[in-house]
Amino acid sequence: MDSKDLFSPLQLGSCALTNRIVMAPMTRNRAAEGNIPQEINRLYYEQRASAGLIITEGAQISPQGAGYPFTPGIYNNEQVSGWKKITTAIHQKGSHIFIQLWHVGRISHPSLQPDNALPVAPSPIKPDGDAFTYSGLQPFVQPHALETGEIDNIIDDYRQAARHALDAGFDGVEIHAANGYLIDQFLRDGSNNRTDEYGGSLENRSRFLLQVLEAVTSVCDSQRVGVRLSPLNSFNSMHDSDPTTLFSYVVQQLKPLKLAYLHILEGSMSPLPEADKTFDYKKLAALYDGIYMANHGYDRQSADEAIKSGTADLVSFGIPYIANPDLVERLKADALLNTADQASFYGGDEKGYTDYSFLPS
Repeated sequence: MDSKDLFSPLQLGSCALTNRIVMAPMTRNRAAEGNIPQEINRLYYEQRASAGLIITEGAQISPQGAGYPFTPGIYNNEQVSGWKKITTAIHQKGSHIFIQLWHVGRISHPSLQPDNALPVAPSPIKPDGDAFTYSGLQPFVQPHALETGEIDNIIDDYRQAARHALDAGFDGVEIHAANGYLIDQFLRDGSNNRTDEYGGSLENRSRFLLQVLEAVTSVCDSQRVGVRLSPLNSFNSMHDSDPTTLFSYVVQQLKPLKLAYLHILEGSMSPLPEADKTFDYKKLAALYDGIYMANHGYDRQSADEAIKSGTADLVSFGIPYIANPDLVERLKADALLNTADQASFYGGDEKGYTDYSFLPS
């Protein structure tokens, strides 16, 4: 068997990755008016093009899919044009880029929705906390429970977003089914108490995700489609009564689809109940026979060990990529990493976005 490590190449569908280091999707709230990617976004991604693969921040598939100010979309021609400048820059650097397709569901606010409508969700269950709006924090509202015909329309929006992604030059798309957003809201019983074909059983709660994948792969080869899941993430008021059974079932349903990869957030962005800390991610990964991408809390040593041991094929890095545009080079040299400025994570200008230093050449 050929030896492999974090810096060895990997064939991902038609993409020949030069290393197994992935830039994870991260919301940065710096799109232009109209949710259009702009020049500063192009520079940000281009700076990080030594990654084997870049996964963009979530891009809403429709105006209804938005849940935060200044987040990019992928639902109109102006947005496609903005993204095309980014994909061109990444390809000129010899790297590859997938776009994350996003619908936030209930994690929104009427002021962010077309015609001040209620946010949508599988069930009318209000999340805890506040929405980020253009006028500051405002309490979340009880969402509108989607009717079957409305679900069909959202599935069509995913299909159209995938077409737009191809038009924009992306190598592929990642379906955001994690972190308490719409697809995750359907999957977990803490946010889905429906009694129709989209609620109750594992099969029913997984139906929306699988229908989205069917729609997206009807216009985009399955080897250009990845999925992100977060089995234990309690962020956005999420929980499930039996996450091991649920996500084992979901992963088994994904296996025959021959997707580009399965991307798992192995932990939580919010504190977890003690009972959930026994979740076995290695067992979950072993259920999947395709390319497995691990995420959450990895450093150079643990990422390299995961690749060498075969428990992961790719490792994605989030916060380290915010502060270290040359993360690949720093990891390879085992160099000191820049510290990320949390105050500039969301919104603003080039400060904390494109002004982090590179290693001396």
